Amino acid sequence: MSNAKKKNIDMSDNAVYVGKRPTMNYVMAVMVILNRGVDCVIKARGRAISHAVDVAEILLNKFYPSAKYKDIRISTEHLTNDDGKISNVSSMEIEISPN
Repeated sequence: MSNAKKKNIDMSDNAVYVGKRPTMNYVMAVMVILNRGVDCVIKARGRAISHAVDVAEILLNKFYPSAKYKDIRISTEHLTNDDGKISNVSSMEIEISPN
C-alpha cells in the first residue's frame, strides 16, 4: 500500500494547506506538485498566513526560481465556534505556476 493511500491524500489535489509543521515540509510538498507540471495553491488561515508567505518565498527564491506567482487571493471566512459564536478568520491562497 502506498503512502498516499495510508494518509488519505488525494494525489490529484494541487493544494497545500499550511499549518504548524516545519516550513521545509511545505516547500517540498509544493515542489512535488510543481514537478508534475501543474499549478499549486498554497492555502492558509489566521496566523499561518505568514508561514505560507515564507513557504512561497523560499520556494521561488531558492528551490524553484523558474516558478512564478499566478494569483494571490485574500478573504475572510466566517467560522462558528463550539459555543455558537461566529469568528472572522483571515485566509490567503497563493497560486504558483511552474512555467
